[in-house]
Amino acid sequence: MTEYDIAIEVDALGSFCPGPMMQLIKAIRQAEVGEYLALLSSDEGTRNDVPAWLNKAQHELVEIINLDGYDKYIVKKLH
Repeated sequence: MTEYDIAIEVDALGSFCPGPMMQLIKAIRQAEVGEYLALLSSDEGTRNDVPAWLNKAQHELVEIINLDGYDKYIVKKLH
């Protein structure tokens, strides 16, 4: 597993769609360009919604790490 310098980690475990994505959007607005963010989500809908939104918003989905019962999304703010 690659190590990232995570500026903001969003713990959305137990939250259901669209909660994790809304929390990520709020965190991206607070982050500086070039910073990495991590989103922790156990919601299956997040697996489709977050990558689609990041593509539309033109931020980078660096990696999705599947952990025990949840996913960790590594995101880079591009603008």
